[in-house]
Amino acid sequence: MEFNAGLFQKQTLKLAMTQELTQAIALLQYSAHELAAFLEEKAIENPLIQVDFKNIRSIDPCVGIRNKASTVRERDQKNWIEQIGETSDTLHDHLLFQLNTLKITANQRRVIVLLIKHIDENGYLGAGIEETAQKLGLGLDEVENSLNILQGMEPAGVGARSLQECLLLQLERREYHQHRQRSSERRNGSIIREYPQGIMDLAASILTEHFILFAEKRWKSLAKLMKTDIKEIQKAFDFVQCLDPRPGAAFQKDRALYVVPDVVVRREHGTLTVGLFDDTMPRITFNEGYYSRLASYQDSEVARFLQEKQSDYQWIIKSLEQRRETLMRVALKIVEKQPHFFEQGPSLQHPMTMKEIAEELGIHESTVSRAVREKYIQTPVGTYELKSFFTSSLSTTEQDQTSSSHVKVAIGQLIKMEDKKKPMSDQNIVQVLAAKSGIVISRRTVAKYREQLGIPSSSKRKRFD
Repeated sequence: MEFNAGLFQKQTLKLAMTQELTQAIALLQYSAHELAAFLEEKAIENPLIQVDFKNIRSIDPCVGIRNKASTVRERDQKNWIEQIGETSDTLHDHLLFQLNTLKITANQRRVIVLLIKHIDENGYLGAGIEETAQKLGLGLDEVENSLNILQGMEPAGVGARSLQECLLLQLERREYHQHRQRSSERRNGSIIREYPQGIMDLAASILTEHFILFAEKRWKSLAKLMKTDIKEIQKAFDFVQCLDPRPGAAFQKDRALYVVPDVVVRREHGTLTVGLFDDTMPRITFNEGYYSRLASYQDSEVARFLQEKQSDYQWIIKSLEQRRETLMRVALKIVEKQPHFFEQGPSLQHPMTMKEIAEELGIHESTVSRAVREKYIQTPVGTYELKSFFTSSLSTTEQDQTSSSHVKVAIGQLIKMEDKKKPMSDQNIVQVLAAKSGIVISRRTVAKYREQLGIPSSSKRKRFD
């Protein structure tokens, strides 16, 4: 075989992912916030692109910082009503304030201040007693006594090192206040309000000695160990449910997150109309003045730069329009195939897959997936994620198909209406769904959907009183 060096021409056909195509795909799957951030970055890279937000008042930088500050003050004055309930008081601030009102020793104050620094957002202590004693050079007894002072502060249960200790601290606080209240009522000659002190004592004993069994709701084993009626165990559980497993959570200041819909469906004159919500989207314009100034220079490098940036602008405009068109087509097809959903809610949602939508629209399934990613639709029956409309199909006795979301709603309604003293097993639910709704599913499917709904098993739903 001979090997000769030479130049040869070969014609092949292949699909190449250009930078422009990659950018168009990325724009399609961006959420509204991601798209706005992307366009702002592009405006920094490309001086020919101007990004204007309709809901933000633009400020000419030549006017100066003073006008900008006055605009901020004006905006804050208009939004004063939103700041009425604003507070900066944290759990640590609350505990330190209480600490300043106590008459304690200097060492106790040092210990408590250090322990407060290790209180997490839920009110639990993240530092050990031995570690704290070694760090401050104090004895274990002194640190333990200081911890008891901290655990006596508000909210009840703060400073606990475990869920078990947190619940016990709250129980002790309740018993103390209950005893004082009874003594006051007795001294005043008033009628003592009935309160299940025996249930409180039983709950304290269970939490102390059999916490794991209690958490797993093994009532029969508990009743046998405690030598009491199973109904009393149920009452103790109901009482513990009134306690707060996260005493510090009330001091968290998480801002409310608002969902801005990308698609809006309205009912007008008995028909459904579909439109895109563009009020929060930035407006893209071409910086004609900048282009004209640079174009006046007779320079080849400047001309090449302008041509490159102008092509980039045109491609972004084309990609944005393609994004709008694809999103609109997918939304229209969803509304077309789910009319009952938009009239009466998710209980009448029909099974639908992305592959089905893609075939009807003549696009790839991955395009549908990108189009609905992190996008929301506002409807007359609520606001939903677009991807929530795509569910698997399940068979019925009528040789028809139903959606998994419809089955979940049916399971939730059955469990809600069941007799709590004789809750339905997963197999019972299978039989009732087949008999009443014609839905054919397996017991394992019921168990999976029940867990997704956050519903415990029948043994843990059972009531004994």
